[in-house]
Amino acid sequence: MKARPTAPDVNPDSALAPAAPAVALDYPFGDRVPGPGEIVALAPGIGWARISLPGSLGHINVWLLDEDDGSVTIVDTGLRLKECKADWAALFAGPLAGKRIARVIVTHFHPDHVGLAGWLCYKHDARLWMTRGEWLTVRMLAADARDAVPDEMTAFWRAAGWDGDQIATASEGGWGRMAKIIAPLPLGYRRIQDGEVIRIGARDWRVVIGSGHSPEHACLVNDEDGIMIAGDQLLPKISSNVSLGITEPEADPLGDWLASLDRLDTLDPQLLICPAHGEVFRGLNARVGAMRDEHLERLDALADHIAHTPARAVDVFPLLFRRKIGDSLRGLATGEALAHLRHLECIGRATRQVKDDVWWFAAG
Repeated sequence: MKARPTAPDVNPDSALAPAAPAVALDYPFGDRVPGPGEIVALAPGIGWARISLPGSLGHINVWLLDEDDGSVTIVDTGLRLKECKADWAALFAGPLAGKRIARVIVTHFHPDHVGLAGWLCYKHDARLWMTRGEWLTVRMLAADARDAVPDEMTAFWRAAGWDGDQIATASEGGWGRMAKIIAPLPLGYRRIQDGEVIRIGARDWRVVIGSGHSPEHACLVNDEDGIMIAGDQLLPKISSNVSLGITEPEADPLGDWLASLDRLDTLDPQLLICPAHGEVFRGLNARVGAMRDEHLERLDALADHIAHTPARAVDVFPLLFRRKIGDSLRGLATGEALAHLRHLECIGRATRQVKDDVWWFAAG
């Protein structure tokens, strides 16, 4: 989740992500996960490795796809941290020894996915592949390196119901953190688009775009072998953050997310899902349905609440989160609460009034 709407936290799916509802998922590899410097083969030419992350997530899964000429395509990268570089060094000293990196594909702009993309590209003279929406977003965030929190951001916090002390505390952290937690990116990239088919080695991978968690998140689907590299669009044990942010405050990210879930629900239900966090699993329809139901239940609870009592974003935290929201989580909780309230507004179940620069949501 993002600690601030334009400066994502290093683990954007950890701090507030609720546990997955109880659904029957199949984990064909059981407890088998890659250890340090190890690659687990999912199928011939498709490898699974893990890069360490700080915090509750503990790792990001990265995917290694063999090319016909003996080189390798990497999907996702980890953070710009010495621990992450050490994990990559162990891979290059072990199963990837002597391998050329053909390209680096990044599913989306969050720093645990793109953080070492530039480092890998420059180190191995590889081309970076991303969707345009994710590329432009990460370039914008990295370029915004001002030190002080912008006035627009403090106004956004105030609109959500933050008091003066809370704004002051958050402002002490400064701004422009993205450039500090990702390696410098190449000036150019290769754009990938929805529906495009990418030939990697002996396989064709179809690009499937999702939105809501990030602007133009790319998943890769190999229809022949029934494998999907899902990034953060499908996680087995936590729900990806969906936040309304300052960069597009009139957007409807939750509406985009729900539409993306509907689209994923049409894919082959027997796909082997390769998520960014957690274990490889099967059970696409069950997982999509559980995530959809979770958000719809939240929306109903919010609509019922504001039908009786107009509320600010900070007022509905107890309805959405099962833990106390303090200073460290307030930015995360605010973005997610606003995404839900904004979606109710977009579908006509809520109205918004502005009083003394604060947004109050009531029944539509």
